[in-house]
Parts: sequence; C-alpha cells; structure tokens
Amino acid sequence: MYKIFIVEDDEVIADMLAAHLRTWDYEVECAKDFKNIMGQFAAFDPQLVILDIMLPFFNGFHWCQEIRKRSKVPVIFLSSAGDNMNIVMAMNMGGDEFIEKPFDLHVVTAKVQAVLRRAYSFGGALNVLEHGGAVLNLSDASLTCQGERAELTKNEFRILQTLFQNAGKIVSRDEIIERLWESDEFIDDNTLTVNVARLRKKLAALGIGDMIRTKKGIGYIVE
Repeated sequence: MYKIFIVEDDEVIADMLAAHLRTWDYEVECAKDFKNIMGQFAAFDPQLVILDIMLPFFNGFHWCQEIRKRSKVPVIFLSSAGDNMNIVMAMNMGGDEFIEKPFDLHVVTAKVQAVLRRAYSFGGALNVLEHGGAVLNLSDASLTCQGERAELTKNEFRILQTLFQNAGKIVSRDEIIERLWESDEFIDDNTLTVNVARLRKKLAALGIGDMIRTKKGIGYIVE
C-alpha cells in the first residue's frame, strides 16, 4: 500500500482529498503542524507528497527543497496559483507534477497513479520492496526507513532483497551465498557473515537493527 502525505492548509480540501484517496486503498496522512513538516514527513515516510504552494510560515517551494535534501520521493504541487511562473518554479524546485485548483478528484487520482507508476514501476513491476516500514529501492540499492536513508553495497543489497522477498521464511546461508555468486566476486561462508554484520550496522543506524534474525545453524529471517 502506497503512503501519501498531504500538505494542504485548507482543512476541507485536505480532508476531501484524503477521503477520496483512501477509497483507492492509499494510506493517507494530512499535515497538522505547519512549522514542522519535515518531522511529520520523516515519521510517516510516504511514497508520495501532495504539496500546496501557499502555506503558513513557509511556502511549498521551501518544503519541497527540504524534502529533496533527504529524499527522492515524488512531489505533486497543488495550487490555485497556476500561472506559468509558479508551474516552472514548482518543477525547478523538484516537483514531479502540478495540479491547479479547483480540481477534479478523478484527475487528481489519475495523476497520482501516473506519478507513482513512473517513480516505482518499470514494465508494470513494482520497483520497491517493503517490510516493517522499511522500503528497499531496487533501482538504486538504497534502504529508507522513517525518512532516513542508507546506501547499500551490492552484496548487502542482494542479501536484503533475498530476505525481503522471503519475509517470514527462513533463508538458508547456502541459498544466500548462491544468490551472491551472481556477482563477479567469490563469496564463502565467512564473507557472508561479514556482509550480514555490516548490513546490520546500517539497519541499526536506521533504528531497525533487529530486523534480521539469525536461525542458528540454518540461516536468516526477517519477520
């Protein structure tokens, strides 16, 4: 389920958008504290942001820049100021789409779906794996959780990808080693142990250090 974060000062519009998007099975949260948008963004860790330009304290351009400092999550700007200057500014600030008010909810849905397809799909295949609030991006071998991001080595990525694809099941050490042999380097049992240890350190830095559990004498599991 994709998570959508709505940053809209007009509560009526925000609630209407949220209710409509939930009927499409999206998980939606609306911003409440307009002084602390990034705190809410990090806590919710969305896959899409719908962002108005005119907001209290700081405008949408400011918050888009702040989001871009830490995330590539797609941003759809929403504004009654639909002149060319604002549209160009929105795109230059890192926006992916622009919707002018007043809008049709079905148009919003279509644009949301199109942006999500572009951002997370290739040939119809989902380009991310999610488990326990952590999102593994298959395009750039990165892991995101609670707004924090970790870059993974090729082996770390393949280990975590294998475990995510088999979430809830024990994956044997031999099976993981066989998966790692797809790379050009030789992998043995000791190398696997070292790679798992390094991966766990990166997970710990994201606050999910206990995600990978060892099943002694068998292998590993994420639950």
